[in-house]
Amino acid sequence: MTPFFGNLLIRVNAGFLILASAGGLATDIAGSFFGRGAEAILLADAPRTGIGFIEAHGLALIIGVTLSRIAYSRTWHAFLAAVHMLLGTANLLFWQFFIAADVLVVGYVTTAAHFLFVVAHLAALAGTARLAASPR
Repeated sequence: MTPFFGNLLIRVNAGFLILASAGGLATDIAGSFFGRGAEAILLADAPRTGIGFIEAHGLALIIGVTLSRIAYSRTWHAFLAAVHMLLGTANLLFWQFFIAADVLVVGYVTTAAHFLFVVAHLAALAGTARLAASPR
């Protein structure tokens, strides 16, 4: 993968993380502090458990904003593959959340996107390694 396309992949990834995490953070705040939205039913009996949601979406937002500002380096592909593996796996492990909150579509879309980004970044990493190893 050329640096142009690798950089483009990282910028698209940054946009996804910013949009998805901002939406998640808004939902977290509404459910945690105002008893509204999809998470309200989950947090009604344990409002302090919202800290995990807010931390996860807040960190994803910080990562997305950081990625939108960084200089391209192929090492970011490994970092992002790991980030999306963690987020996608967490979605699968806690799938019941999407069912209980009645937001299955959100679960399907975000989880699929996380694993598509894992594959894309691993492919980019493999492609840049081949490009670097090839004789010029």
